[in-house]
Amino acid sequence: MSEARSRLLGTASRLFYAEGLHSVGIDRIVAEAKVTRATLYRHFPSKDDLVVAYLTAADELIRAQIESVRQAGHSPADTVRAVAGTIADSIRSDGFRGCAFLNAAAEYPAPDHPVHRAVLTHRQWFLDTITELMAATGESEPEPHARHFVMLRDGAMAAGCLADPEAVCETFLLGVEGILKYRDASVVDQATVTTRRRRRPARAST
Repeated sequence: MSEARSRLLGTASRLFYAEGLHSVGIDRIVAEAKVTRATLYRHFPSKDDLVVAYLTAADELIRAQIESVRQAGHSPADTVRAVAGTIADSIRSDGFRGCAFLNAAAEYPAPDHPVHRAVLTHRQWFLDTITELMAATGESEPEPHARHFVMLRDGAMAAGCLADPEAVCETFLLGVEGILKYRDASVVDQATVTTRRRRRPARAST
């Protein structure tokens, strides 16, 4: 990535996240990045391209964070907890303004718009990833639990910039723990039933 493109994307990302996508114009980005409009359009033919690049960079960062957690050697359940922990950390961070993807979807609601499609692509990847992590814990039907996790995450992201982030994070993490305990109970119960069936003595023939 060229120095000018990096500066443009960094400036746009900071402004888009802090102030919104529609409210930040090209002139503002060009002025703060200290480049010409020609330079911007050479790297990003339209503002929509710049917004998609911003979301792509955010997507790549989250993917890298989760991959780092997955490679840390935790147990499957602790990996889910650690992913939840990274979300809580972001909510507690200075300058938190909600989820970049939910914010973008609100500003670009048309489902066929490139920005909205970028949001949906990221969210499908995230759901698929959480589903994989839940499956690794032994859950035979992981997708409903993953959807529950994503809904908790969305709610925490929305509430995190409106209420006390510590209380929001506490509630979110308790909710994730509840998902894991429910999963643990169902897995343990099934294992108990299977063990009892194996131990049940055969009926004597008559």
